[in-house]
Amino acid sequence: MISRAVMLAPILLAQAVRVRRTTPRLPGATGPVRGLVAGRGRPVRLAVLGESTVDGVGAATHAEALTGRLADELARDGRAVAWQAVGKTGANAKVVREELLPLLEPADLVVIALGVNDTIELHSAARYRRDLLDLIVSLRRRAGRVPVVLAGVPPMGRFPALPRPLRDVLGARSAALDAAAARLALLPGVVHVPMPAAMLDPATFAEDRFHPGPEGYRRWAEQLADVSRQLLSDTIGPEKR
Repeated sequence: MISRAVMLAPILLAQAVRVRRTTPRLPGATGPVRGLVAGRGRPVRLAVLGESTVDGVGAATHAEALTGRLADELARDGRAVAWQAVGKTGANAKVVREELLPLLEPADLVVIALGVNDTIELHSAARYRRDLLDLIVSLRRRAGRVPVVLAGVPPMGRFPALPRPLRDVLGARSAALDAAAARLALLPGVVHVPMPAAMLDPATFAEDRFHPGPEGYRRWAEQLADVSRQLLSDTIGPEKR
């Protein structure tokens, strides 16, 4: 049986070309890729690793992109948080392992945000799971048994920049890749945090209607913060007041 995606291939290709041609190309966030949120005690070391969302596309600075927003959320209990954003626009999981992982500094918690580029490149769920696993194994070899949060693959069926049927096809594929990533939560010290589709309000997107804007990053950071805070409490203990 011929799959729907194969039958729609000419339409999907035409739509993909049009989206690529008409979507504004936004730069990554400017400013330092490291920062410190002041607070009590030795700073918790947060590192966020991944694709354009970690590069801060859609935000003016990293302080208002995913990494900085998550550091702010983790500092709400009063402890200091030192953060590092290690991102590259266009990177897939394999590129992150090969090119970005060597830039990672010692961390108490690593958040990995990937999947959109693997989806666009039509990688299979099995390949994405394998590449993510290779990344985690390489990360642990480099940094020890640091806890890892796998941010869910964004549900691309909710991206306003994508027309139908391209949006539906990429939405289904992103869901398959996210399910594959979720199975890696069986590994010790690895937690997967799916992104609810309802979180993707069109008003939270950047000008390109493809990446989060500052409000989108704030909501995403809030969603990741509870699990991240619990992992930190389990590994380095609660902040002493």
